[in-house]
Amino acid sequence: MEGLEASILPLISIGDLNPGLRIDAEFFNRQSLLAIAQIRSRPHERLGDICARIQHPIEVKRDYEDEGLLTIMAKNIRSNRTDLSDPRFMPEALRPVVTRNKLKSGDVLVTRTGANFGQVAPWRQQVEAFACADILVLRQPSVASGYLSSFLESAKGKPLVLRGGYGAAQPHIAPPYLSDMLVPRLGDIENRIDRLVSLSVEKERDAFQSIKRAQDTLLAALGLADWTPPEPLSYTARASDAFAAGRLDAQYFRPLFVEVEQRLLATGGAVELGTILDINNRGRQPDYSDGGLPVVNSKHVRTNKVLLDDDNRRAVEADAPVVIEKGDVLVNGTGVGTIGRAAAFLHEQSALPDNHVTVLRTSRVDPIYLAVFLNSLLGQLQIERHIKGSSGQIELYPNDIAKIVFWDAPDQVQTDVRDAVLSAFREERRARDLLDAAKRAVEIAIENGEPAALTFLDAAEGAS
Repeated sequence: MEGLEASILPLISIGDLNPGLRIDAEFFNRQSLLAIAQIRSRPHERLGDICARIQHPIEVKRDYEDEGLLTIMAKNIRSNRTDLSDPRFMPEALRPVVTRNKLKSGDVLVTRTGANFGQVAPWRQQVEAFACADILVLRQPSVASGYLSSFLESAKGKPLVLRGGYGAAQPHIAPPYLSDMLVPRLGDIENRIDRLVSLSVEKERDAFQSIKRAQDTLLAALGLADWTPPEPLSYTARASDAFAAGRLDAQYFRPLFVEVEQRLLATGGAVELGTILDINNRGRQPDYSDGGLPVVNSKHVRTNKVLLDDDNRRAVEADAPVVIEKGDVLVNGTGVGTIGRAAAFLHEQSALPDNHVTVLRTSRVDPIYLAVFLNSLLGQLQIERHIKGSSGQIELYPNDIAKIVFWDAPDQVQTDVRDAVLSAFREERRARDLLDAAKRAVEIAIENGEPAALTFLDAAEGAS
């Protein structure tokens, strides 16, 4: 029938690269079979022969703390890179239990389960970290980790990773399936592709330093670079202030909150945030669909950056209370560990916020500076003050965001902060371009041969 595809193959081939002996049509999709045929036309090896082992990290009870052992979650694995902008920490006491989960340079991480199962990234971070049980670790591959990850994320490798998923509601990938996967061997091109991944990591680190420069610029302008918030053992508040604020909890009246406001008011440029906002609205729960605009939810709003890529689900904008436009500031309105994070939306494409994201729009101040201020110690302490609810469900409502005391800094300060953040945005975009080029080089080598791939790599490296 028109529009349908069918794969017809002899019964004897059912067990080929199929340790689970699956017979469902999805496993034998044409894209995967074509990729296997193309890989077999070139030198190749089994993934299990390339890696010392494919390890499933030990599972532990997931109680996270403010500090401790950095834990790499499935959400930290993006396409061909790791993102640590939303870290989680296990208690230090678990170190003896999770020793085998410790990551080493050269490892390649594969998300084993969850909404983003099958995503792959090389471990290139210069920090101690431990993998959670939702990740499979390809240990000590004999090929460059950046090349291996780029292949597994390419249009030739990705379909093969995803075809190994089993289970409808919660897909999983098993180590035996990955072990049987075929990996093309491309000679010197492998190291060239790995070099692109290394260049991408350098750009990511440059972006981190640019964001730090923006934050330091703000605190230095306020004279608070070395400020330590006061934390007395006890304090009092007037009953009239409690009733005026509508809050009777001790948290709201901590002295450090009062000092933050006093320091901002002393600048002579402090205003209530609500007085300079044109829009201060939350989104709504989206009706997801195959088309429409990308949806931004709390996991996409990181500190001073918004993730917008193929991982964002889509929804139609009909009757949406607000549509995100370039220059808006997004604030997470709920969730322990994510509440209060803010970022300026710097993408050209419009998007839709879900019901946990508040959209701020202003024509009075630079929106990038506004986001950096909200993420600064002065902004986060005020956000902490205005959070409502219990530990199970905490909320930051738009009307409470409007009460935040904001420093309308001199134009030069706002410009310096803006320039630093835009520099970070450009560096991160270049990092993504390099990763895309690494994947494309793999595809070109498989489809058109090594000379064509080398020509492409020369151009990609020259643009860096």
